[in-house]
Amino acid sequence: MKILIIHGPNLNILGNREPEIYGTRTLDEINERIREKAAQLVSEVEIFQSNHEGEIIDRISESDAAAIIINPAGLTHTSVSLLDSLRAFRGKVVEVHLSNIMGREEFRQHSLTAAGADGIIAGFGYKSYILALEALVK
Repeated sequence: MKILIIHGPNLNILGNREPEIYGTRTLDEINERIREKAAQLVSEVEIFQSNHEGEIIDRISESDAAAIIINPAGLTHTSVSLLDSLRAFRGKVVEVHLSNIMGREEFRQHSLTAAGADGIIAGFGYKSYILALEALVK
């Protein structure tokens, strides 16, 4: 089973960006934890990050993965185009968030992209990705 992990805009600056909300782990550190867990569960994991909506949509449409774990970041609340690409994807999709978006500002409490996901995991920091991996495999 191949799983594509997608990190959306501004996740490349984790560790420095609002650590009181997102924690102090960098994206590289989070990716290392993901790779460690994935090695136990799946045959292949591909990790992709972009600050550009179109690049993320292209990656989804070109993917041959069985499943996608996506943290759409700010695109969660704004991108109908990303929603459409997730709906067109033939495999399973899990949306993840480091923070509990339901406990944050009102505009962050609505996820447009959630309608294109089979499930959502939020609020567990980097472990949201680990929980998503485990859920997809089981």
